[in-house]
Amino acid sequence: MSAFLIRLSADARFCLVGLCLMLAPSIAFSAETEPGGWAEFASFRYEGRDPRRETVTVGDGEYYNPVLAGFYPDPSVCRAGDNYYLVNSTFAYFPGVPIFKSANLVDWEQIGHVLDRPSQLDLDGLPVSSGVFAPTITFHEGVFYMITTNVRGVGNFYVTATDPAGPWSDPHRLSFDGIDPSFFFDSDGRTYIVHNGPPPGNQPLYEGHRAIWIWDFEPATRTVENGRIIVNGGVDLAEKPVWIEGPHIFRRDGWYYLSCAEGGTGPNHSQVVFRTRSLDEPFLPSPHNPILTQRDLDPDRPFPVTALGHADLVETPDGDWWSVFLGIRPYENGLSNLGRETFLLPVEWRDGWPTILAPGQPLPMVVDRGGTPSTPDIEPTTGSFSWSDEFDAEELGLPWVFLRTPRERWWSLVDKPGSLLLKPRPISIASQPDRSLERNGNPSFVGRRLQHEDFSATTRLMANPNSADSDAGVAALQNDANYFFLGVRLSGGAALEVFLEQSSQHSDGPVIVARAPLDGVNGPIDLRIEGAGRDYRFRYRLDDGEWNTLADGVDGGLLSTQQAGGFVGTVLGLYARTP
Repeated sequence: MSAFLIRLSADARFCLVGLCLMLAPSIAFSAETEPGGWAEFASFRYEGRDPRRETVTVGDGEYYNPVLAGFYPDPSVCRAGDNYYLVNSTFAYFPGVPIFKSANLVDWEQIGHVLDRPSQLDLDGLPVSSGVFAPTITFHEGVFYMITTNVRGVGNFYVTATDPAGPWSDPHRLSFDGIDPSFFFDSDGRTYIVHNGPPPGNQPLYEGHRAIWIWDFEPATRTVENGRIIVNGGVDLAEKPVWIEGPHIFRRDGWYYLSCAEGGTGPNHSQVVFRTRSLDEPFLPSPHNPILTQRDLDPDRPFPVTALGHADLVETPDGDWWSVFLGIRPYENGLSNLGRETFLLPVEWRDGWPTILAPGQPLPMVVDRGGTPSTPDIEPTTGSFSWSDEFDAEELGLPWVFLRTPRERWWSLVDKPGSLLLKPRPISIASQPDRSLERNGNPSFVGRRLQHEDFSATTRLMANPNSADSDAGVAALQNDANYFFLGVRLSGGAALEVFLEQSSQHSDGPVIVARAPLDGVNGPIDLRIEGAGRDYRFRYRLDDGEWNTLADGVDGGLLSTQQAGGFVGTVLGLYARTP
């Protein structure tokens, strides 16, 4: 029998869901008999420190931004009764679209995933930054609607549920070209879909020229018709605005408001708003646009938050308005390994127009809660905190995700209670040069989001020198070209070694940048990844002894979106493979 046992000391548990029963065919494997060996993870510990949070004082009537730290981009929010529900983009990670619940818009608890079955979400072969873009959640007459785009997949579709925790329906596909769709249910009973689409005649006048489309939607037949453009280019076409997207329509005081992102996902990102008295008449832009941005601020200011935009607005039962939106917290020269995070601010109304943040005003880290009480029993999603999983349940916890859709059961929590078993397979987290089935496949990788620039992740690996030819350890994955993998392997079929594998889009492929022999080891090996901004360290120790540094001062900037490209943040995970 071959074995890798990975453990981390743990002190907290997270809520669990039935992913193992819902994902892929119900194929169990035996650690005693399955060919190729297995990797056994007994627990996982993550510790994160937020230096920004340590510079401010948050009073009882205040909250700290962001409200969802780490890779939680493109937030959308709705209210149902006294509760709020929020969803985020997930791109090529599965399950898709986490859904959170809150009683106060500040403290969020994940209650499930909207797309948690392979029948709902096909991510086969997709690059990491393809897949699910910009979901929108809406509540209407007792039904929740989530509409989104599977980019490079099936395109636009929506699902429904009466319980936001699920189950959600299988997808209903929609036949129009574009991304970022959103429902609007009017008070006269008519339904519309608004989205980003091609400019008039599909003839862009410049790079980034897009338009906002609206369609009549018939819920009974699920058909769209009478599509027309309501915004061409953006606020002022003469200024050549780029990437008008993420549209949402809502009503207030007899006006229809259209809120959109504009300027692209980088430092020029912003939020703009338009209004009209009738959906058959033109939308006019606000004189106060943009209603949210940071592009007019000094990039060298202390603790900057950049790229604010892609906002969604919601009204409280008391008639107050709030907005969730994305932003980036760079640690150095615009670099961020966390990706785009979810922030929250109140909305101010002036002369019938909304403003989220006045021009020239930095995003505040500490904000008044608006009189809503806190929810202290919810696991933290921002600030400094630790998180762990001892795998003592029969189902994976909600924070865990896979890369692309799993089509077979290569993991188990029941074959050895108290451990997560992963079957090493010849499918890599790295993209493959050929077009075999392994290209952009579903590797034996289970990850959770990096939520802090200063962090550590520690594992314990029981290494058997008689194991089959395989690797196991912990990976920090940005995309299939940019990652670190700290693991243990058999060297030449004889001696164990600990190694650090690194890949970036500037290299020809994965390379081993450090290694050390583990002669005579037949017991626990602790592995740890530490990060502080772009300064990364990789360490190991034997039998609870002293820590050894395998590699220090490694440039973690390769995990930043700014270097790697795309739209995702870093995911830390447990990984096993065969050559």
